[in-house]
Amino acid sequence: MTTAAPQVFERVAGDSHSEVPATLVEPVPQPLGWLDQLGLWGNLGVSLLGFTGAIFVLQPGGAGTAELSLGAALLAIVLGTVLGTLAVAAAAVPGARTGAPAMVLLRGLFGARLSYVPTLLNIVQCLGWATFELVTIATAAHIVMPWSPQKADVLVAGVITTVLCLRPLGWVRVIRRYVTVAVVVVLAYLFVELLRHPLPPLDRGSWAGFWPATDTTVAVAVSFVPLASDYSRHARSARSAFGASFVGYSITQTVCYVLGLLALVTVARTPNDIYGAFIAVPVGSLAFGVLAVRELDQSFADVYSTAVSLQNLGPRLDRRVLALVIGIVTTVGALVFNIGDYQDFLLLLGSVFVPMFAVLVVDFFVWSRGQWDLSPASRSRWVMLVPWVLGFVVYQLINPGSLSWWVSAWSWVRRSVGFTPAGWMSASVCSFVVAAGATLVAGILPQVRRPSAEASKADPAQTEEVLSAP
Repeated sequence: MTTAAPQVFERVAGDSHSEVPATLVEPVPQPLGWLDQLGLWGNLGVSLLGFTGAIFVLQPGGAGTAELSLGAALLAIVLGTVLGTLAVAAAAVPGARTGAPAMVLLRGLFGARLSYVPTLLNIVQCLGWATFELVTIATAAHIVMPWSPQKADVLVAGVITTVLCLRPLGWVRVIRRYVTVAVVVVLAYLFVELLRHPLPPLDRGSWAGFWPATDTTVAVAVSFVPLASDYSRHARSARSAFGASFVGYSITQTVCYVLGLLALVTVARTPNDIYGAFIAVPVGSLAFGVLAVRELDQSFADVYSTAVSLQNLGPRLDRRVLALVIGIVTTVGALVFNIGDYQDFLLLLGSVFVPMFAVLVVDFFVWSRGQWDLSPASRSRWVMLVPWVLGFVVYQLINPGSLSWWVSAWSWVRRSVGFTPAGWMSASVCSFVVAAGATLVAGILPQVRRPSAEASKADPAQTEEVLSAP
């Protein structure tokens, strides 16, 4: 009988005054109940990028191509959101059970040293999205307040984002108590106003491109998979972490995309005029202003998760100092760089985590049964890279994204192997299935099925010594 791996993270109940510990070597409070997490994930599901992203659902082939029918677009939004949010909810469970943040969990999947690879990818991804969000917030603020200098708006958004990251659990409680109510009121109001306009017939348009459209919404939700346990580690139970993240995020992302879709087919003059469509409704500037301010939770999540991811590389690094430095870096980046040029690259990075999630779920729930060695001394599991890479290759063969040189490279690979993706193929679903299946096969190997066997024999004192090392 195999004994459990030594408990690396000491979990405590926590209360309304609890805050995230400064380092990974301190006890982890778990004060967040259902409503706290529902408010957090409900707000993260609302994004200004979701409104503009609706055009990629309506016209999955790009500008000038055939549009999906309204019925097909609505189904793609709902199906893609549910599939992607199921991934987020499942990814939140290990964090709640172990008290470990997302990138530290990958020590159990790949081993401590190999976990640095996805950790670095996640850091680059979060830094890019945090910078992108600051630009988005400033752009939205400038639409509402055209007299305000956009660089000043970037600076204000960067300062507020950084301050929020210093007391993240306090910010989660504020979201639940106040922000959620305002957001629900605004979304309901916008729905009513847009539905007052006549809609096209549900069946007018095409179903061609349904799966690429679905992949778009899957990808947006799955982008939170490598962040989920950064917050669920503070949940009171794994059940509440799963349920609140699934219900909160799936509902609000669906609403957000549907609102963008309604704006496109009713009042938007051009696909680039979605923000203007919201402003055009009565009291639209006020409603849109609330959503622009609320977007700060997106930049907060990206900056905070960057700091927590860096702690996987240095467990004794102070997350408050890291958040301060990261906040400054992303603010300067938003002021200096044209981050819009890198959006396709950021989406490409996001596709890395779809097959990785499949490997994580199968290994954690099927083979390892939650008994992962999360210490900095956990051994490398090279074989687990194989299903991850296989899933990633399948994803790129079906949908390599929009980065021109990357698309050209994978087009050459397709021709070389004689592969042509069928219209029914979803890159996200196929990638997940291949990676999950390969992980099931890999788990037959004894050294893969028992990743915690060596850890179970480890001396807990030695584990603590490694964890506390500079």
